[in-house]
Amino acid sequence: MKLSRSDTAAPDGRMPLLEHLRELRNRLIKAILGLVLGAIVGWILFEPIWDFLKQPYTRIPAEHCLEGKCDLVVHGIFDGFFVRLKVSLMVGAVLSSPVWLYQIWAFVAPGLYNKERRWTYTFLAAAVPLFCLGAALAYLTMDKGLQIFIGLAPGDTTVLVGVQDYLGYAQAMLFIFGLTFELPLFVVMLNLVGVLTHARIRKSRRLLIFGVFVFAAIATPSQDPFTMLALALPTIVLFEVAELIAFLHDRRKAREPDPYEGLADDEVSPLDLEKIDAELEEGDRAR
Repeated sequence: MKLSRSDTAAPDGRMPLLEHLRELRNRLIKAILGLVLGAIVGWILFEPIWDFLKQPYTRIPAEHCLEGKCDLVVHGIFDGFFVRLKVSLMVGAVLSSPVWLYQIWAFVAPGLYNKERRWTYTFLAAAVPLFCLGAALAYLTMDKGLQIFIGLAPGDTTVLVGVQDYLGYAQAMLFIFGLTFELPLFVVMLNLVGVLTHARIRKSRRLLIFGVFVFAAIATPSQDPFTMLALALPTIVLFEVAELIAFLHDRRKAREPDPYEGLADDEVSPLDLEKIDAELEEGDRAR
């Protein structure tokens, strides 16, 4: 896929402010169209998707449910419509994630070097699976958090959970887990582009682990210990993997020869004309 660039763009990727605004508008329109198409699919397939989403609630103990059957309650006239709309948008955001992630990348890419653009392809390839992995973990642990808090209700009471309340809880769990699993990926990308070194990551490891636990305690909707640990422990493992990748990258980078080694301060540095020509040709093809 080629980036659509205006003819008025400079060879180094710089554009006037008006061109940037037009580019942003076009990217937003494409991202919104992708979201709308995904939402239409979610609206059509609402029934099986909703049956899947409500499974964690149906797995809670039936002793607190009405007549031993755990059903969600619709409180308002418009709750059914808004639930269907929210589920459709949620499905649309997931299905269209490759589209809007690419649009974000395509808007930022003209300001990146060629090497940084190649690393961004890696980001796009890993971002969606990591988000899905976090959402899957949230789905598997939602019933545990529900059981903890619903189980605190007195034994002679019946818990009636509104469909809007449950959907809000499910959405928060899925998106918080999914987005949290993206954070180690950002650490890797910052290391690959030279912004964050492994030495700095290693120096901040204890603070990072403490911050993950604090974030998990605050960000999880139920804020129960089980859900907090379910979010914090896998995230720490992913951060350890990110640190390992940063270590291997920095070690390989340190072994590369320095083209400026041995030059005097007043000596002109050598230019790799073939590399410059290749980068210019690649920039021309991208435009």
